[in-house]
Amino acid sequence: MEWLLGKDLDELTHIAMAFGLPRHTGKQLADWLYKKRVKSIEEMTNLSKTARERLGAHYQVGGFAPEKVLQSVDGTRKYLFPTLGGFYIESVVIPDHDRATLCLSSQAGCKMGCRFCLTARQGFQAHLTAGEMIGQFQNIKETFLLTNAVYMGMGEPLDNVAEVLKSVRILTSDWGWGWSPGRITVSTIGVLPALKRFLDECKCHLAISLHHPFDAERQSLVPMQKVYPLNKILSLIRLYDFSGQRRVSFEYIMWRGVNDSPTHAAALSRLLKGLECRVNLIRYHLVPDCALSPSSVEAIALFQKKLADSGVLVTLRASRGEDIMAACGLLSTQHGVK
Repeated sequence: MEWLLGKDLDELTHIAMAFGLPRHTGKQLADWLYKKRVKSIEEMTNLSKTARERLGAHYQVGGFAPEKVLQSVDGTRKYLFPTLGGFYIESVVIPDHDRATLCLSSQAGCKMGCRFCLTARQGFQAHLTAGEMIGQFQNIKETFLLTNAVYMGMGEPLDNVAEVLKSVRILTSDWGWGWSPGRITVSTIGVLPALKRFLDECKCHLAISLHHPFDAERQSLVPMQKVYPLNKILSLIRLYDFSGQRRVSFEYIMWRGVNDSPTHAAALSRLLKGLECRVNLIRYHLVPDCALSPSSVEAIALFQKKLADSGVLVTLRASRGEDIMAACGLLSTQHGVK
């Protein structure tokens, strides 16, 4: 049965009118779905019993309950969700004092083939619908406590740009969750031309998975560098204003002897010169059967200092949930793979 979850106001209005209901019923449906976050059509008590019965014969609210939850010693929780295609995805909630961030998935598996990522190893199974993305928000224990969201879970968000943008509209519209776009970050390796569409249509923050300042070496880590070269990604980004509320950051996982020398720091500084941005340094979390190893604490500290001394705004991201395989690059499941 088709889900209502993931439909925007226009679609809900069209559905209501198709059943002979007043136009304003679409707004009522959106209110029940995205503000009250009900689990069933029967709970929509300002609709007549007849209207609920007619809708219920063709639609359900939708969204899956998680089948498994793991909790880290640091309070991070990892949720395992089924999908409409019979696969599984993982989502992570990261608590931090008065904040709670949802790291959600946009695909089951991933096509991008990044050498350092467990999700890439399972390959691509399916795009998620906007409803499956919103379902990750609405079917966790922390639903009403969430303050932020990052599209940094399984999958490449801009490889599924239409459904990602639709889910963001639901989160940021007055008739939806009503969040500010500033509470949401979308991460990508730089899929073109979907990146342009995102920048044109969306005011959420952008995070680019950069990881190496030199093209050939980056391609050995991120094979899609060959298709979406970094120079074209940066040229596009430079056409947009990031001096206001929308921010762009560059994710940089650090590997021993691969991208962590002062030479790499200098090259990265030159690459980003004149761009209003932030670099997030990330400790590498060991992936089984991968020859890459994490940079030393000393190398990371020196790299961070070199960037800061050259005028780059740089932070070192705290590792969370590593003990439950919930940290950066560790999300993966082979459940339901056909």
